[in-house]
Amino acid sequence: MEELKELNYEQKSYNVTPISVALILAGFCCMLSETLLNMALKNLMIQFSVSATTVQWLSTGYMLIMGISIPVSALLIQTFTTRQLFLTSVVIFLAGTIVSSLSIAFPMLLIGRLIQAVGTGVLIPNIVNTLLIINPIEKRGKALGTFNLVMFCAPAIGPTVSGLIIQSLNWRWLFFVILPLSVISLILGYKYIENVTELTKPSIDISSIILSTIGFGGFIYGVSNIGTSNTALVAAPIVVGCISLAAFVLRQLRMDTPMLDMHPFKESMFSLGCILMIIMHMINFATMLILPMFLEGALGLTAFAAGLLMLPGGFLNGLISPIAGHLYDKFGPKALILPGYIISAVSFLFLSRLVSTVISTSTIVVLHCLSLIAVGFINTPVQTNSLNQLSPKYYPHGTAIMNTLQQIAGAFGTAMFVAVMTSYQKKYLASVNNPSSSKHQALSLVFGVHNTFMIETGVLVVAVILSLFIANKKSNAK
Repeated sequence: MEELKELNYEQKSYNVTPISVALILAGFCCMLSETLLNMALKNLMIQFSVSATTVQWLSTGYMLIMGISIPVSALLIQTFTTRQLFLTSVVIFLAGTIVSSLSIAFPMLLIGRLIQAVGTGVLIPNIVNTLLIINPIEKRGKALGTFNLVMFCAPAIGPTVSGLIIQSLNWRWLFFVILPLSVISLILGYKYIENVTELTKPSIDISSIILSTIGFGGFIYGVSNIGTSNTALVAAPIVVGCISLAAFVLRQLRMDTPMLDMHPFKESMFSLGCILMIIMHMINFATMLILPMFLEGALGLTAFAAGLLMLPGGFLNGLISPIAGHLYDKFGPKALILPGYIISAVSFLFLSRLVSTVISTSTIVVLHCLSLIAVGFINTPVQTNSLNQLSPKYYPHGTAIMNTLQQIAGAFGTAMFVAVMTSYQKKYLASVNNPSSSKHQALSLVFGVHNTFMIETGVLVVAVILSLFIANKKSNAK
């Protein structure tokens, strides 16, 4: 009876195109906001008279709140209708955008950003879950590929758009630009979004929410402090976070109706997909920060010029994602994921070997484009193949797990690899006579980036090996 119920659940006909447009436009606004402030941080430090450590929380806090909100989304998806959840999350995001745009003090701006992040954290898993349900299994790769154009293209073009706006206008326009797009997505959602999920109305377990909040929040906060001189700010939150996460997992396993079901991890391909997704996000988010730092600090480019050089890779990734989804539907995951990780490893190997103060910008653009083409080959097939292993009742949990791990991997990878780069910079400067000279400052950055990219290459080689174990079949949905 349950199998028949799930079959009917998948075969129901939906007005896919307008629903997808509303979902993807809303997702675009949210993911664009994640990196839109990257090039404006220096201006905001001056505007509000805050330090670099303080202003960085506009980005770190966004990721932190997303990491806390996403696990709760699995519970919300089963408690509220698709339409209620979509409209509410977009309204929350809109409210945060308005607060941010009108900020007269740094705390107000930070609060606005955190409100935005709550809306994003609830919205993104709901989008993925809805796309899985409204598309038949043979078209999910293409559907998620189109959505992943948003997930990676929007953050990739964020620094370029930010640099252009900051150069021509002021930082408030970073939010004014988002407002009309968010309003349009709200109107489209109100008109077209259908209720596609079957509500089970699980009981709200306050202990699970507290444990997941402390666990994910503590872990992300701890890794965001890697590289600081205060070891306690790194170790204590990570230890507390890991203990809370362990308690959270144990509690979910013992509950009849868990907030975030751990059963998806029983599928080996889902677990392997999560590991491959973590590696990809660690490398990708770290590179999105390290490469502009190298372009500005070692090659002397402006923030706008550095952002502009990152743009071709972002566009190519956006183009490749839906194509990769279509190819996945035809050839299965292994035919894309394995070549993707090989291309990525080779790209970073060449980057690590060629990085210098005289490297041509065209070389950087080509290698960066290759690395993001590889991301396009990897992301959609990994995500689609992993979620296709699950029965529909586990879609909200599988989606929440994967999206949570993406945010944690992004935060962890960025913090860890920036710390590695900084460590090698200090090592180089300690070996020279005049460390404060601009020449040695640039060379120390080259040395740090070189070694960081070498380590990233090693991590990618591990991913290549793991990719060999992917079962080359399109789905195993139950």
